[in-house]
This record gives sequence, C-alpha cells and structure tokens, in this order.
Amino acid sequence: MVADVVEFRPGFGRWVAGGVVVLCLVGAVTGLVDDASTTLPYLPLLALVAVGAWAAYWRPAVIVTPAGVEIRNVLRTVEIPWPAVQEIGTQYALTLRTVYGSYSAWAAPAPSAVRTGRTQAGADKNLPSSTYGPGGGVRPGDLAGTDSGDAAAIVRQRWEEARDAGLLDDPRFERERPRVRWHTGTIAALAILLVASVAALAL
Repeated sequence: MVADVVEFRPGFGRWVAGGVVVLCLVGAVTGLVDDASTTLPYLPLLALVAVGAWAAYWRPAVIVTPAGVEIRNVLRTVEIPWPAVQEIGTQYALTLRTVYGSYSAWAAPAPSAVRTGRTQAGADKNLPSSTYGPGGGVRPGDLAGTDSGDAAAIVRQRWEEARDAGLLDDPRFERERPRVRWHTGTIAALAILLVASVAALAL
C-alpha cells in the first residue's frame, strides 16, 4: 500500500539548485570581503540567480494525494482530481491529459536519448499495467530510473487503485477548471530582484 501522500522531486534538480545557491553565497561573501564597494551592485543579481535556481530546480514537484495529483511548476500549482485524469503521458515530460486540458510537470522531464539508452535494459519490469502499450512495449519516457518514468509510475499506481476501486466510474466535477495556485511570493521576489539588479548595475 502506498503512502497517503507521495511527493516526487528529481534528485538532480535539487543538486543543481543547491550548487547554484552555494556558488552565489560564496561569490557574495568573497566579493564583500575582497572589495565590498565593487561587489554591492552585484548582490541583487546573485540573489536573483539563487532564487531563480530554487524556483526552477528545487521547488517543482509532483504530489500524489488520495484526492488527486498536484503539479507544482515554477510559477503555479495545479490540482487535478483523480476522476478528471483521462491519460498519463510522458512524451516530453509527465503530462496529464484531463477533462480540463493537458498539464505537464516541470519536475518530471522525459529523458534524453543518451539517458534512455543507459536505462533501457531491464528497466521496464514491474511497472503499473497502464504503462505498457500494444505488444507490451514501454515508451522511453516511461522507463524506470528516469524522471518522467518514475513520476508516471507513482501517478499510475494511485490512479489504477482508484480505477479498480470503482471511484472513477461516475465522475462528477465541482469546478469547470482545476484549482490553480499562483506562486505570488516567488513571482514577486523574482520581479523585485530583477528590477533591483537592473537598477544596481545601471548606477
């Protein structure tokens, strides 16, 4: 039995975000110690890069709950209830095709051709049944060990449980559109730091 709430975030993205933030901090501290007057105008830009890396590579996630799937992208989170999900695809990224439209997950991109080759052998075993296409084949984006494939497996497992329990037989929707939460704090921080960076470098 899977946990009630499962959050998928790719490890590589967190490494990227952490590395960028550390580099920005080290650059800021080193610059201030060596030559504070020259470094000060660049602090807003360093902060912008750090916040951008956090927003793009650390925060995005695919969150699976008993009620549905939350796709947390860079600027917004979309909540999709299970009855609304019609198809789970992975051509370019984990993409949920729903009665509301299609929604892709920034946190679960499909693999490159190089990585697909590395994970091909033995990577298509014990996946949820809806993963397999005609003839039992598995698409590259569905392979285990890839961001899109691992995220899709989590979503498909919970979706199949809801389907097999009969919870999707008579779908009823409270809203005409899914619930969307814009990341206003992130958007405001990026906008302020962008303006501050341009102003500081222009002086």
